[in-house]
Amino acid sequence: MYTKDNEKYFVVDAHVALWDARPENQRNIHGKQFIDCFYDYHKNLSPESEVWPYEDYLYYGGDRLMKDLFEDGYVDHAIFQPALLGEFYKSGFGQTEEAIALAQAHPGKLTYNHVFDPRFGEDGLERFRRDAERMKLKGVKLYTAEWQGNSRGYSLADPWTYRYLEACQEMGVANIHVHKGPTIRPLDRDAFDVADVDKVATDFTDLNFVVEHCGLPRLEDFCWIATQEPNVYAGLAVAMPFIHTRPRYFAQIIGELLYWLDENRILFSSDYAIWTPKWLVERFVDFQIPEDMAEYTKLTADIKKKILGLNAAALYGIPVPDELQVRPAPDQVEREAAAVA
Repeated sequence: MYTKDNEKYFVVDAHVALWDARPENQRNIHGKQFIDCFYDYHKNLSPESEVWPYEDYLYYGGDRLMKDLFEDGYVDHAIFQPALLGEFYKSGFGQTEEAIALAQAHPGKLTYNHVFDPRFGEDGLERFRRDAERMKLKGVKLYTAEWQGNSRGYSLADPWTYRYLEACQEMGVANIHVHKGPTIRPLDRDAFDVADVDKVATDFTDLNFVVEHCGLPRLEDFCWIATQEPNVYAGLAVAMPFIHTRPRYFAQIIGELLYWLDENRILFSSDYAIWTPKWLVERFVDFQIPEDMAEYTKLTADIKKKILGLNAAALYGIPVPDELQVRPAPDQVEREAAAVA
């Protein structure tokens, strides 16, 4: 929990990872390219005081994750969003069993989301069904640009992806997080295009599609989709650190999201360990859209509370203390009562 100016914020970091990118786990040059790209994002968009040594960045382990998130970072609950990247890393990039064990040891603090790849067909689907039952999944994280054999990406609209999404629907794996943001070397930029979100959001209204990185650099495309699909959400991973390096650009991002979606479908994410949540939470609570950008909604404390944690808590059924909830204004209560009557 974070407290500032007598306001208390329940914080859910909706996008964290536990990875191993050490040389001994790199399958080929692409494993080094991938983590080097991550480190460039980290180094170039973080305050100087928050930059890690490169060697620490390759693998940091569960103890540091728990400290950075829950002791130092104000986080009340965090959600693992792993990437496997088996073509680049021998045991995968996201450390599945280590992350699951950590989540099982701290069920009140951590939720583990898993992955599937529709290109594995029927065998992969059966494996995913077993994984969903064993891991008690509430969500998955998809990398549509991930390489598999000769394939350098897939679409959410592919027939096999529909089979997997149908399985998610059947098993109650309701939260589908999809990386639709900046490219990561050596992955292909076009494989992260947001257009396929439109089709699946229409066809799977029982699922929630959290577009990680809110489609950047395709923010406008994302917003036009999200405004007509009420089950599409914006994840702020990658967008958040611009609050430091380009605050007006961040103001534009958050302003557009509030205009097109509203404050109930935007989720705070640090993208740990690309960035740590402590400074992002502090900067966001202090942030206000500049006065000369008055076409955008003012960021009130209640809006910030929803974005920082209450929206993700609602998606995942995470308990929130009553005193940390946002209460509707009296006129809103009256309108809702009149509508029911």
